[in-house]
Amino acid sequence: MFDPEHISSLIGDIYDAAIDQTLWIGALDKAAQFVGAQAGILLWQNPAGISVKLIHAFGVKSGHVDLYVERYAKLDPTTTPMFLLETEDVASPADLLPHGEFADSYFYREWLEPQGFVDLLQANLDKSPTDFVRLLFLRKSESGAVDSSMRERLRLIVPHIRRAVLVGQRVDRAAANAATFGNALDGIGAGLFFVDARGRIVHANTSGQDMLTQGVLARGNSGKLAHYDASAVQGLDEIFGITESGDADAGPRGGAVPLTARDGEHYVAHVLPLTAGVRRQAGASSDAIAAVFVKRAALDMPSPQDIIAKFYKLTPTELRVLFAIVQVGGVPEVAEAMGISPTTVKTHLRRLFAKTGTDRQADLVKLVAGYVNPLVA
Repeated sequence: MFDPEHISSLIGDIYDAAIDQTLWIGALDKAAQFVGAQAGILLWQNPAGISVKLIHAFGVKSGHVDLYVERYAKLDPTTTPMFLLETEDVASPADLLPHGEFADSYFYREWLEPQGFVDLLQANLDKSPTDFVRLLFLRKSESGAVDSSMRERLRLIVPHIRRAVLVGQRVDRAAANAATFGNALDGIGAGLFFVDARGRIVHANTSGQDMLTQGVLARGNSGKLAHYDASAVQGLDEIFGITESGDADAGPRGGAVPLTARDGEHYVAHVLPLTAGVRRQAGASSDAIAAVFVKRAALDMPSPQDIIAKFYKLTPTELRVLFAIVQVGGVPEVAEAMGISPTTVKTHLRRLFAKTGTDRQADLVKLVAGYVNPLVA
């Protein structure tokens, strides 16, 4: 069994790192030792391969870290299936891919194996409709493949790592304290409302003010963010109540509430808690407990990547081929990156064309590109 004092000390180090960012490497290194790994990477990534941002890396030489961020994170075959899992889920390649596919991948043969790593275990720490934060623990040959003990140990500490990362990384402290913060908010394409525990509007950006003027939303009694649909108001109130109590994880999945304006247009409100650490500093005042982002639901509205799979009834391999087309390019490049034959790629492409109603690779790229970040104009 696990030593309670050891675990308590490790968790303390993790939360200390949320306050002092310079402590993260040490805390994650201790976490790696606890789960039985020798290195790891913490990163933010768009699974469609549009962008990758390194948060922290430990136990990996800087040159290989650069290669991972610039190239191999996009070729990692576990990226898409990992994104489809929920936050705090833990998985190894064996849990995500058919037998042998990971070892045959370009990512494994060209990046992982040359460094002496033979397996990895990762966890989802945060997830939005279009991107996620994930932590990878890398295991060397002397430790062998990921086993049940390693999974159990990571599951034990991953909720604490997740909370610490959310506090320390989700909101940029410098941007929150900058004199131009208000201008930055006005530059967001979505309507943005900071609200207090009673749902009263503390601040609204330019797009949000326009929505109030147009009647998409309203400023109700005592300045409360309101809507003529009672069910929508109830959904928002439930999230505000959970957020104010500090139990954000208990809220509706994704913190999203569908809205219908009086003219029949459909909108979606996404709620981001501002109840802890750096997030609270981003609020327009100390009373703000949540930020509400509102965007019109259009054909190009951002949706979770798993919606693509569900809507078009794609298999996990078909979904990986779809994203590989976006990330890598043509059939030969995808085949090499995934470690499968060009013929197999073409077979999956034909199925993708049939299921999505497209007939060109460029159309597939456009399909994925339609799932844009909801906070971009």
